[in-house]
Amino acid sequence: MMRLLNRYVISQMTVYTLYALLALVSLYSFFDIMGEISHVGDGRYTADKMLYYVLMLIPTHAYELMPLAVLVGALVCLSQMASNSEFTVIRTSGISLSNIISMMLQFGLFFAVIAALLGEYVVPRIGPYAEQYQLHARQNSISAGDSGIWLKQGKDIVNVAEMLPDGSLRDINIYRHDENFQLTETLHAFSAKVDVHSTEGKKSKWHLNKVDQSLLGKNQISVNHIENLDWKMSVNHQLLNILLVAPEQMSAIALSTYIKHLKHNHQQTTRYELAWWRKIAYPLACMVMALVALAFTPQQNRHGNMGLKLFYGICLGLLFHFSGRLFGFTSQLYGVPTIIAAFLPTLLFLCLAVYLIRRQEKR
Repeated sequence: MMRLLNRYVISQMTVYTLYALLALVSLYSFFDIMGEISHVGDGRYTADKMLYYVLMLIPTHAYELMPLAVLVGALVCLSQMASNSEFTVIRTSGISLSNIISMMLQFGLFFAVIAALLGEYVVPRIGPYAEQYQLHARQNSISAGDSGIWLKQGKDIVNVAEMLPDGSLRDINIYRHDENFQLTETLHAFSAKVDVHSTEGKKSKWHLNKVDQSLLGKNQISVNHIENLDWKMSVNHQLLNILLVAPEQMSAIALSTYIKHLKHNHQQTTRYELAWWRKIAYPLACMVMALVALAFTPQQNRHGNMGLKLFYGICLGLLFHFSGRLFGFTSQLYGVPTIIAAFLPTLLFLCLAVYLIRRQEKR
């Protein structure tokens, strides 16, 4: 009987959670469309490409909204069962509180696994591709890929492999061509800094460091080493931000490797360490939200009480969703340890859920 009851309740909560996730993702997609519609017409960015870009953002939104969907779906389902007296029958038929908690944890674990798979395998692949797709559609002279970003300025083609969090560029290649598009000069710089304040018209100045210059003549190649060289670019420097790897779009393994790389280059790693700990804490939040839903489930089928608790529960879910970002900013601004900033919201809501469940049981 217990196995049959588990299957029934978990399946019902799963259906409601999927409905909640669909509604939340649809709402976020609507906001994405409203934000992108003003860019339609830029370059080759048509309405169908804009919609395709918004569709590619859905897995990222699903991952971010999973705990909230678990809370809303479970809370609506359990409240519906309480209004039909099903929850009361379950409690009075000899099913202990520990069995119900176990049922909720199994339900939360199912969505925790889905969230972990999305965050580790799906979002790190689709997220960066979506940003590159949008950039390539809006900017005809720019494309991005595994080798970095490629820029075209007149007869020059520029390739930038990496941008570090402090805004410095690494591994820059510049290819210059003549009027017949024959290669005449190549420049390779180990690093560069973009001086956004020293602008002439629309051109920004790049300070190239450790430059190897190759001049291609008809019969010979001349190679020079230049320690520092200034280079003027007409491309908006903000477009280079596509090179900055968003930590939310990286897998835990990639984050570990990138954090070591940043430390080797003496860069700030707080944002990326916080994202790594969140990769661990976020799936656990689905299980905690399932317990929060149980804590806010009305024990009696009084409709006023049910509606009020449902409202409080949803507000609490929204609070959890945005508190994660707040603690993230706190960690970066005030030096709070990243592990605390990542796990504290989940732990606080776990304590709240345990307290409310125990108080309900004593009644």
